[in-house]
Amino acid sequence: MVQVIEWVNPGEEEIIWRYPNEVIKWGAQLIVHEYEVAIFMRDGKVYDVFGPGRHTLTTQNLPLLYKLVGGSNSPFKATVIFVSMKQFQGRYGGETQTRELAPVKYYGVYWFKVSDPVLFLTEVVGGQSLYDTQDVTKFIRAYFNEGMMKHLSAYSIVDLFQNLDMVSTQVKVKLMEDFRRLGLELVDVKIEGVNTNDEWRQRLFWIMQTGNAQAVMQMDTAKQVAAELGKSEGAAIGAGMMIMPQLLQQPAQPAQPAQPYAGGGVPPAGYQGTQPAGAAQPNQEICPYCGKPIPPGAKFCPYCGKQIHRCPNGHIVPEGAKFCPVCGAKIE
Repeated sequence: MVQVIEWVNPGEEEIIWRYPNEVIKWGAQLIVHEYEVAIFMRDGKVYDVFGPGRHTLTTQNLPLLYKLVGGSNSPFKATVIFVSMKQFQGRYGGETQTRELAPVKYYGVYWFKVSDPVLFLTEVVGGQSLYDTQDVTKFIRAYFNEGMMKHLSAYSIVDLFQNLDMVSTQVKVKLMEDFRRLGLELVDVKIEGVNTNDEWRQRLFWIMQTGNAQAVMQMDTAKQVAAELGKSEGAAIGAGMMIMPQLLQQPAQPAQPAQPYAGGGVPPAGYQGTQPAGAAQPNQEICPYCGKPIPPGAKFCPYCGKQIHRCPNGHIVPEGAKFCPVCGAKIE
């Protein structure tokens, strides 16, 4: 009876399949379907690769294995692995820290496929001794998450919440290179959401409102120093008089170049120059959720659809706030 080696009815999510019998007969029929390859391995090493088609196994189309097993026509031992070349989808999610050590949770979806089946089997299947689709999928997801954690940690929290599209594109390029090392092609990556804890959400809100991350961090430092000084009443008075004024001092703003007087000649008394084109508006309101500018007095963000919470005097306040941090008004 002729031996038939075939991957019958593979599932939609199956990446690899191992032929259960390692004893192969010369003259066996190898059937490889479209979007598949069949690879012959022995002792963890790849020998021969077959593309789609019906193949009769002979000494001519298995030259490397034939040299290994010798000139005998008796059955030989080999591991046959089928690899699917279709595109697969995977979901991911995890936690990392930003450049400021802010805790961030992220989640999304990615698409990939095998581009180099020999490298894939060498690095993943043979290298990790993973011969089951479920194990391979877990390994790829863990590998992806590890790369995502590493690359996201290079960005600031403002980048993640205000420029997520840019971050997604840049991280995708870096992850594509990581996947190539495994013989995989990362087709696309979508970061569906990022989040942080309440403390950093409040900080992010004020950073995006003021545009001055240094001032917000400066206030955090001042609060921590004040708490430490409060533990030692005697030393706190002298030390506080020396340290606190320096901590609360506003950072120097870079001088703006003087604008030429449009009328020519000597400008009139009190002339301060004109704002350069495209200068930021000091009273511009910013959505605390997506970081994009919103119309004055808006009740909902036109970009992300989130409700904008305000105090009785119209100032934007964080969700759940009991008092307005601008005017002190109580939030009902």
